[in-house]
Amino acid sequence: MEIKFIRAIQFTRLVKAGGRLREFNFRKLNGADTERFSINVVDDRGERILFQMVKQENGWKLPAQQLPVWIEQNEKQLHQLIEEELPDNR
Repeated sequence: MEIKFIRAIQFTRLVKAGGRLREFNFRKLNGADTERFSINVVDDRGERILFQMVKQENGWKLPAQQLPVWIEQNEKQLHQLIEEELPDNR
């Protein structure tokens, strides 16, 4: 019997988005066909926004979702934060 361990990746980063510093929480979703990160952040009214980023050939992208503009404008920065945290890049 072979035992396989999968490392859970979960981290939090502060990002200036929408004119203020916001806490983005990242969690890698294991077991899916495609690599995905679940991300959540709080908006100006204190409501949590949940969304995902999917690994594509040219990097981590936001799939078609209805998100606030300040999240979409920071897609490249979120991509960079994910790449810095992945164990393959250390």
